[in-house]
Amino acid sequence: MAESSNSAAASGPAQSAASTSAPKPSNPAFRMLGMPNLRMKLPSRNWMIFFTITGSFAAAVIYDRREKRRAQQKWGDLVAHISKEHLPIEQTRRKINVFLSAPPGDGIRVARDHFKEYVKPILVAAALDYQIIEGRREGDIRAGYAERIRKWRRKAGEPSTVVEDPTVEDVVFAARTQMGVIEEPGPKGDLVIGRHTWKEYIRGLHEGWLGPLDPPPPPPPTEEPAPAESSTPAAETSSETKEGDANAPEQEKKEEKPAKPVGPTPAYISTSDYSSQPLPRTIPQTLSGSVPIAFPHILGFLNTPIRLYRYLNQRHMAESVGRDVAAIVLASYSRPYHSGAGSSDASPVSDDTLGNTTYEQQTVLEEEEKEWHKSVHHKDEANPDKEREWLDDIVIDPRLASRMHRFSVSPEEEARAQRIRDGQEYILGQERPVPVSFWKRMWVKYGYGEDEETLRRKPILGNLDEE
Repeated sequence: MAESSNSAAASGPAQSAASTSAPKPSNPAFRMLGMPNLRMKLPSRNWMIFFTITGSFAAAVIYDRREKRRAQQKWGDLVAHISKEHLPIEQTRRKINVFLSAPPGDGIRVARDHFKEYVKPILVAAALDYQIIEGRREGDIRAGYAERIRKWRRKAGEPSTVVEDPTVEDVVFAARTQMGVIEEPGPKGDLVIGRHTWKEYIRGLHEGWLGPLDPPPPPPPTEEPAPAESSTPAAETSSETKEGDANAPEQEKKEEKPAKPVGPTPAYISTSDYSSQPLPRTIPQTLSGSVPIAFPHILGFLNTPIRLYRYLNQRHMAESVGRDVAAIVLASYSRPYHSGAGSSDASPVSDDTLGNTTYEQQTVLEEEEKEWHKSVHHKDEANPDKEREWLDDIVIDPRLASRMHRFSVSPEEEARAQRIRDGQEYILGQERPVPVSFWKRMWVKYGYGEDEETLRRKPILGNLDEE
């Protein structure tokens, strides 16, 4: 009796443990469908860490891209009414100049991607024409913009000895002029992307308006030492002479080919000569408005946390750039650049005035210079006096600074943009469309359905076969 009670007592906990560890029977309905018996349990600690990190990063990216699209949609809807305006057949759309160049230490592709990502959607929403002026190395924007101003001055009637070759733009402009096609009346503007491009833009502006129209004389050639006389036999000399006579035509052909320029054309005027140069008679009282666009760009493996932070906060960049691009597209409000002092055109400008006055053009996007690659800050040891547009300080002439102005969004347009974001308003002259559910949009996009706008434009044909 004692043994049986002990065995029963020992078998009791074992049976209870086996009963608790035994899997629960699956649902008969699910078993008939062939579904397995899934045992739900929490993941392990390592899987929880993995899901938390990846889920948080994915949620941050999704939220940032959604807010980025909302910001671009807000500024795009603010200027979209311009695309609905009808132009006469003899007018072309207003054109905006876009200046972009390769950032210091990187290629031109990064600047193009920045333009396509933040600037182009606003220009496309307004259906405005734009012309991109690119620079692949330091000094290209300065030389190109200065040449455009000099070309405009020559066409305005200023005397010059330079003979210009007709370009494709000149041929197109002459053909449109013969047909009576003119540009749309309205203010134009310049979009300048990045601090490095802005410094070249300001330098080219001063060089074009204050510099001469004719290129400066080339530097004198350096004298090379004469080769030492060699004591060669007469037979070798005669053979070399014959070979030289045979190869003379080929050498002449090689000498006829002009040498390709290695870099941009040198500046026509130095920054120290601004005050001594008079203003040309063709300069307008107000220059075309400009808008500097932020272009933060940082390189290096150690700067990965900063680059990751900016990758997750693109919505702030889209908001800032969208506001600046919308300002130049609307062109309804502009202000002069702030300055500490100024001078009239008649009074000469002294060097002390240029040095003591701080203009807004000198401090625009100045924080970007701290993030430039260290290789850009090294000057050429062989030629330390060489001008560096990216490293040298910006020198502003007060006579040109007073003629420059910057486009900005008016308070009324800013309030309307906020109402568009809140859903209270829409594009001027249009009603907000009825919201479409997510499943219907997916069916129209990936299925066989058609949206109501497409069905409304679809022609209705009658019974052509009389069936």
